[in-house]
Amino acid sequence: MSERKKIPIGIEDFKEIIDRECYFVDKSLMIRDILDSGAKVTLFTRPRRFGKTLNMSMLRYFFEKSEQDNSYLFNDLAISKAGEKYLSHMGQYSVISISLKGMKQGSYELAFLQFKNIIIEEFGRHRELLKSDKLTSARIGMFTAIYDNKADDSAYFSALKLLSDCLASAYGKNVIILIDEYDVPLENAYFNGFYEPMVNLIRSVFESVLKTNSSLEFAVLTGCLRISKESIFTGLNNLSVCSIMNNGYSKYFGFTEDEVIKMLDYYGKAEELSELKKWYDGYRFGTTEIYNPWSIVKFIQSTLNEEEQSFLPYWSNTSSNAIVHKLITESDITVREKIEQLMDGETLCEPIYEDTVYADIDVNSDQIWSFLLFTGYLKMVSQKNIGDILHAELVIPNTEVRTIYQRTIMQWFKEKVNADPREDLFEALLNKDCTRIEDIICDWLDETISYHDEKEQYYHGFMTGLLSGFKGYTLKSNRKSGDGRPDLLLMEKRKREIAIIIEVKDTKKFSELESLCDTALAQIEENRYEAELKQESYKNIIKYGIAFCGKSCMVKMNDT
Repeated sequence: MSERKKIPIGIEDFKEIIDRECYFVDKSLMIRDILDSGAKVTLFTRPRRFGKTLNMSMLRYFFEKSEQDNSYLFNDLAISKAGEKYLSHMGQYSVISISLKGMKQGSYELAFLQFKNIIIEEFGRHRELLKSDKLTSARIGMFTAIYDNKADDSAYFSALKLLSDCLASAYGKNVIILIDEYDVPLENAYFNGFYEPMVNLIRSVFESVLKTNSSLEFAVLTGCLRISKESIFTGLNNLSVCSIMNNGYSKYFGFTEDEVIKMLDYYGKAEELSELKKWYDGYRFGTTEIYNPWSIVKFIQSTLNEEEQSFLPYWSNTSSNAIVHKLITESDITVREKIEQLMDGETLCEPIYEDTVYADIDVNSDQIWSFLLFTGYLKMVSQKNIGDILHAELVIPNTEVRTIYQRTIMQWFKEKVNADPREDLFEALLNKDCTRIEDIICDWLDETISYHDEKEQYYHGFMTGLLSGFKGYTLKSNRKSGDGRPDLLLMEKRKREIAIIIEVKDTKKFSELESLCDTALAQIEENRYEAELKQESYKNIIKYGIAFCGKSCMVKMNDT
């Protein structure tokens, strides 16, 4: 077999992918569908890392008129066979293309400075306009002031409108405008405390360039959310919104199962499909089954590099997860119970608001489920109207996303535990007060978010968190001792007099708690977990068997 194509990790420029002969999943018929729609402004909302930026790059190279003929980029793609009706548009337009994903700054001032830089860079792409004899001296003057970063701040609010007018005048043809990740600055501003001024900026820019722009042929925008209540899209009566709820364009973002199967076959990894499905499938756009494309290509890349194949949460390492953290850290008891329901593999039926806004999270906790759905942290199984409000049956889509919840829950739990000295638990352990230990552990269980699908692994992590950080003591987890590995060892550092051995069990039947405690204590004895502790001069060794059932527990003790 000839050398396989490279996986384009981190490459979001369509031309670079084609020129470097990287593996490309053909989404080019999206061009046909956009032209057929006739929409003046189209907004695509999809989760992060689902191909929005690459698709926008593809659109630019298809439509943009440039000195270099880029038609060869599409020779082997489906759009090349779609007919002259569509190919006649190739390379015929001036294109304004910007991405707002870089506007993740800690203050409005820095974010606006970055916005100015984005505008200046795009003006630089079209600096040939300065030589045009079709533009008035006034327009050239305004263009120059913006390009040289000498214009008033207010000029940048309408700069894209100016640029589109200049391009239309110079070349006698209306302009295509592409705005990628339009809502990134809004999300960033929300979490950093300058939401309102950022809303005003984005609203002003969009009103100027999208509302009544006679120089506009059509515009395409992408983001995670449709944000309309703040009037971001005021007056855009011809705005077409294509969200994950719609069938239109559903196969153009993310990978369909057929595309995944074809890719796995190409790289000789067809046998991995069932496991990949558990980890990275589970999304549904309209009625189309979708895999997470970033995670699929990252997994296959590991095979090309001859690394050990492993199924990892690749997407969680690229996505901000701030919304999940907010949900978990600021949730009340009702929301915590719903998270536990999801973590146990159950469904939630929640209202879905397609035109949600970030500010609503603080006012109405119902809004959080819409955010989680549209940003890829939940999957819609079905939908129905209850009264006048759309409701959806929601589940966690796959193993990868489940690990994001688990990590965030454990991080929050550790932060919560570290803020509490837990001296009462420490004293109860040393005083061999099993009843008091039970009460304290159960109080913590009531405060935390549990997920029982992991059973002993969850409770082991829970106890590790509770027992970490006691001054003068070292905590060891699954350390070799005697003939096995006890779950937890809590050992005095200096005097080496006191050591505590803990073995954790779990059950779904409350009636089995006591017998499981006895089993745990018997395991400690049978495997001689205290042997190495005695060799290290520990004299007072306390042994606990702790059994869990849901949010209840029982503690029994032996000592030597």
